[in-house]
Amino acid sequence: MPVVTLYGPRQSGKTTLARTTFPRHTYVTLEDPAVREEALSDPRGFLRRLSKGAILDEVHRAPDLLSFIQGIVDDDDRPGRFILTSSQNLLLMRGVSQTLAGRTALVRLLPLSLAEIEGWRARAARSMFAPRARRPRVSGSVPWGAVWRGFFPRVCAKGADPATWNADYIGTYVERDVREVLKIGDLRAFQRFLMAAASRTAQEVNLSDLAGDAGVTHPTAAAWLSALEVSSLVTQLPAFHSNFGKTLRKRHKLHFLDTGLVCSLLGIRDAATLERHPLRGAIFESFVAAEVIKALENRREKPRLFHWRDTQGHEVDLIVDLGDRRIAVEVKSGETVASDWAVPLRRWLDLPGNDHAAGVVIHGGTAGYDARGIAVRPWWGV
Repeated sequence: MPVVTLYGPRQSGKTTLARTTFPRHTYVTLEDPAVREEALSDPRGFLRRLSKGAILDEVHRAPDLLSFIQGIVDDDDRPGRFILTSSQNLLLMRGVSQTLAGRTALVRLLPLSLAEIEGWRARAARSMFAPRARRPRVSGSVPWGAVWRGFFPRVCAKGADPATWNADYIGTYVERDVREVLKIGDLRAFQRFLMAAASRTAQEVNLSDLAGDAGVTHPTAAAWLSALEVSSLVTQLPAFHSNFGKTLRKRHKLHFLDTGLVCSLLGIRDAATLERHPLRGAIFESFVAAEVIKALENRREKPRLFHWRDTQGHEVDLIVDLGDRRIAVEVKSGETVASDWAVPLRRWLDLPGNDHAAGVVIHGGTAGYDARGIAVRPWWGV
């Protein structure tokens, strides 16, 4: 594609990745008032000087540029000519979908995966849960330090204090992005909404309950949750059903995509507190879901993820649909593998027409083995 649009949550490393990958491209940031004024007052002249290749950072600050880029790449569609980045996905996607459809590749950059931090080679979806040769170096044998810290580069690579950095990140997101994009007048209500949503990570979404806890209307809660999803801070997994139409009528399951932010929103101040916290199982499940999503998206494999629950209340935390094969994943935060952990998976595997399915248990311990068609993997096993 002549244009690559790199999007994702603020501070996920988009600018660093773009500048490292395209070192010969001219880098300009539209955050700079002087640069922005030049781009807005003379867009044709501005882009002509960047015709050999450019990285346009925070391009949502000058959205009219997208129309002029459209004309340029229609005349000369050399691959990778313009790299666009933005932290305000709501504004960016609105402009890209209107002007650059069919001309840009969309690449989402989430915070670091555990595999990236450890330097492990990315694996294809089919071998996602294969055994790894060694344990993580940076996190030891238990997951709670990594899960509490979160996976943003500033914390993982630069040594920023997780408690302080995550709290500041939330404050910046609320004060800057929400105020500018959603035009929310009552920021305290949105802060209550964020905390209420964090307490529901790895749970099915009940918008009425969520709205009630935040003290807002049902439509407002729906709009704000959509904003979190577009900002790549959360994802909602639909319920799986063999009839896709029925999938759309089931409740979605909510997952925050960075557990460090969840811990900050819930007031969990250290890893030891997280290990004892009543929501540790839900937070651990969101950690695993996020790792699966990163493993797929980092290889440009669009994830088709679901959760499953039958009418008797039996449920499987995560279904990874690969098209011709489905992998059911049960997540348990305990370190000792219990015999009943595989029961939901076996119920899933025994469903009629489920011939090409596999089951995996991801747990908070170190054991890894295969037993009667179920793969048991430690917490770093994604």
